[in-house]
Amino acid sequence: MDQDEIDLHTIPPDASWGPHTDSAFHGVEFLPENLGEAPNETEMRVNEKYSSLPAEEKGIHIINIRAIEDIGYVQHESTLLNSLSRDPDANCKYGLYFRDGKRKVDYILVYHYKKSSMGRTLTKLIHHNDASARNTKLDHPLPGKGASLDLGESEPQMDYHEDDKRFRREEYESNLTEAGLELERDEDTKIHGVGFVKIHAPWHVLCREAEFLKLKMPTKKVYQINQAHGLLKKINSVIQKITEPIQPKVAEHKPQTMKRLSYPFSREKRHLFDLSDKDSFFDSKTRSTIVYEILKRTTCTKAKYSMGITSLLANGVYSAAYPLHDGDYEGDDVDLNDRKLLFEEWASYGVFYKYQPIDLVRKYFGEKIGLYFAWLGVYTQMLIPASIVGIIVFLYGCATVDQNIPSMEMCDQRNNITMCPLCDKTCSYWKMSSACATARASHLFDNPATVFFSVFMALWAATFMEHWKRRQMRLNYRWDLTGFEEEEEAVKDHPRAEYEAKVLEKSLRKEYRHKEKRRHLPEETTNKWRQRVKTVMAGVKLTDKEKLTWKDRFPAYFTNFVGIIFMIGLTFAIVFGVIIYRISTAAALAISSTPSGRSNVRVTVTATAVIINLVVIIILDEVYGCIARWLTQIEVPKTDKNFEERLIFKAFLLKFVNAYTPIFYVAFFKGRFVGRPGDYVYIFHSFRMEECAPGGCLMELCIQLSIIMLGKQLIQNNLFEIGIPKMKKFIRYVKSKRQSSLDHEEHMKKKQRYEVDHNLEPFAGLTPEYMEMIIQFGFVTLFVASFPLAPLFALLNNIIEIRLDAKKFVTELRRPVAVRAKDIGIWYNILRGIGKLAVIINAFVISFTSDFIPRLVYLYMYSENGTMHGFVNHTLSSFNVSDFQEGTAPNDPLELGYEVQICRYKDYREPPWSENKYDISKDFWAVLAARLAFVIVFQNLVMFMSDFVDWIIPDIPKDISQQIHKEKVLMVEVFMKEEQGKVQMLETWKDKEKKKVENWNNHSPRLSRSHSGSLSSCHSYHVDV
Repeated sequence: MDQDEIDLHTIPPDASWGPHTDSAFHGVEFLPENLGEAPNETEMRVNEKYSSLPAEEKGIHIINIRAIEDIGYVQHESTLLNSLSRDPDANCKYGLYFRDGKRKVDYILVYHYKKSSMGRTLTKLIHHNDASARNTKLDHPLPGKGASLDLGESEPQMDYHEDDKRFRREEYESNLTEAGLELERDEDTKIHGVGFVKIHAPWHVLCREAEFLKLKMPTKKVYQINQAHGLLKKINSVIQKITEPIQPKVAEHKPQTMKRLSYPFSREKRHLFDLSDKDSFFDSKTRSTIVYEILKRTTCTKAKYSMGITSLLANGVYSAAYPLHDGDYEGDDVDLNDRKLLFEEWASYGVFYKYQPIDLVRKYFGEKIGLYFAWLGVYTQMLIPASIVGIIVFLYGCATVDQNIPSMEMCDQRNNITMCPLCDKTCSYWKMSSACATARASHLFDNPATVFFSVFMALWAATFMEHWKRRQMRLNYRWDLTGFEEEEEAVKDHPRAEYEAKVLEKSLRKEYRHKEKRRHLPEETTNKWRQRVKTVMAGVKLTDKEKLTWKDRFPAYFTNFVGIIFMIGLTFAIVFGVIIYRISTAAALAISSTPSGRSNVRVTVTATAVIINLVVIIILDEVYGCIARWLTQIEVPKTDKNFEERLIFKAFLLKFVNAYTPIFYVAFFKGRFVGRPGDYVYIFHSFRMEECAPGGCLMELCIQLSIIMLGKQLIQNNLFEIGIPKMKKFIRYVKSKRQSSLDHEEHMKKKQRYEVDHNLEPFAGLTPEYMEMIIQFGFVTLFVASFPLAPLFALLNNIIEIRLDAKKFVTELRRPVAVRAKDIGIWYNILRGIGKLAVIINAFVISFTSDFIPRLVYLYMYSENGTMHGFVNHTLSSFNVSDFQEGTAPNDPLELGYEVQICRYKDYREPPWSENKYDISKDFWAVLAARLAFVIVFQNLVMFMSDFVDWIIPDIPKDISQQIHKEKVLMVEVFMKEEQGKVQMLETWKDKEKKKVENWNNHSPRLSRSHSGSLSSCHSYHVDV
């Protein structure tokens, strides 16, 4: 029982007003109908709720009617009927409608309040009746349970902030009522101390706002969509029959042959629209969008500055605002609704093989979320051919590994190639044949097919972007967004709460400085008129709309710059720390007493270092996301769109650097700055830079890429997305259960729809969803030359990701406000940028990281018989062990069982018996020139091919452009027919009036043709008109 409800129990006739026990009368509750100043019945209707009787006490008790009438109650005949009803909430479908069961709830405002004790209820009521009525509109209580009452002196002194919040709510809700919305409050809920304001938009408000927002609505005009003919028609029918089992069973997904002509809604042209069913003309998504626009536009101005809904939410006046879900999604007795349909046909793992019902997703969540899932579906669909080609490339490497001459030479123990130590003192000489497994594994990913696959993936990225643009245009046509311009939305975009607060702070400082200046100036007694004009002008300047300039934002911009540089430096420092770990661990394992430990040094070091990198990346991803949001908040962007774009840029920059820095190190820096035996490069004069394996760094790059990609997808994208929301939901459930256990009666009631939705997680935007997919797109395209199986793992992840995100939106999140959008925004530009960058990176990976170019140079310039025999010996240089620096030679030079005079290392340098010993040889410059030439040729060729694909595939499908043109022609025809109909009606009316006048002239007496008669005829004509 909340503070504003009256619970009347058995009252003796001579009883005095005071606290009574609950033993005699149960289950009948009355709401006051006339307390203080009653609200206007035309604006809002009081909806009373009566609790049902407990099962064990179905008797009807006698009530002292006299006592009830004394305090202002009037008992209706329906009172006892309502008190005996089994489920009073069924009439309003458990919160989906107002208490009258007719008006639908379009939006919910949630606030926290402090409950007063039940013992003071009747006392408060007596004080309220004695109190004088206020004259302000804020004293009208909202209809429904828990209508606020002004209780005069009996109300204990409340906290100032709570009182201020209550006054702001009253003013704001009063302004919403003036804007045409209908409100109903409910504080009698299972959630302790939480009140709900239900908002309903009546028909005239929906029409007014739809016209203001230029919402395109379907007209009565229906036209036929152009269908394919001939062979193309047969092919389409065959494809439809084949794909029928994987199509979702929803009406919106069936192929349409007819389409309604859409036109921006106008109240003057209501005859164009089909208004036969006004309840379904505006769907729930559109209704909530309209209400949200009114909420953003409405302000309460009695505070120091005006506050819209965003400011009220930011200041805690309201704790939440959200539209309702359509109903439950589970249960046999649940009525079929769009949410249940989405859960069954979209958000279930059992339908992973089916297409997404994108039109139903758009109908329920809006265009912006619909476009995200459509893009994710197209991306996943395009990964299928990329995965197939990647598997073929990998299988080609497996099939040709035994025919690869360089790896066979490395594994041949007869060559007896002795390699130089991998570290100083503790490491000894080793046989090249010991790296046989690494060399054979490298061939799986470092073969001629990977070059073809790199070219293929560059063209694949361009084709994917073009395919998405065409798909986007089809959706724009189907969703009636062809004439929609986002610039119009930007004009209507309201300032954010933080921006308004910052502007207020600036204006108050300015006002304070102005007052201080006036106080110190001497008063002008001589010219009072001049002083008055100055005061008025100063007031005008203070009331001008303030704006934040670059000077106001300079500290934030400077903080952003320093913060981003620091975060990037932190990422580099962590990667550097992992490098130190690899070097020191390799040296420690080299002195291991077990032979297996010494032989698996590279694998152990690489695997553990990659796992450390993965853990650091996952942790820093979350940290960088929070830091990017904080840096964007201190910039104080004006609108939500500006805030989102700046947040995306910062988060993408930091997360891109975080995810790809370890991979860039292995691909382009590891083994490049090592030096040579006898003249190595050292870090801190003690740690020697690590080298690549004899087979190259490509295998290590593949390991790094695969572990980071798979680990990030498995842990961060899936486990976090499943585990964290469920944990938060469980915590909220435990808290609500603990609070509701204090009131058993409230706990036994079934929750209303808005109470259930309040326990869901609020929608935080699509930025995290896009971000993880964009990072994955980078893994698929940027280093695909080193890991051809990346598209396959991305495909498997996305099949789960689609259903995971769908389930999260349908079951775990509050329903978001629908937002209109015709494209995916800044993400498209990021995708294009990654596609262009992928061409350059793959060119450098093939030419500098792999041995593809050195093999080509050897084959065509140095091979004696046109084969790859002798390639390994060609890539190795010789070193005389007597040239080691002091203190760097191996401690155990005889570990191999013989004395070593010459050891080999991978580089192109002159031998020790040459005049310029250990200098870079001519072979190095020949290979470098070939590598740079390959980068230039590959980059320009693939860029040209990508641009050619962009040019040859039109952005707008031909049939869609024809349909758009047809719609414009049909709309012109509709208006032309309307104008012709008006002209015909006018001419018909004129003809009738003419005949009337002629008939009247023929039948009237001759005298009527006089001047006075003509005047009377004119008068009658005007009257008829």
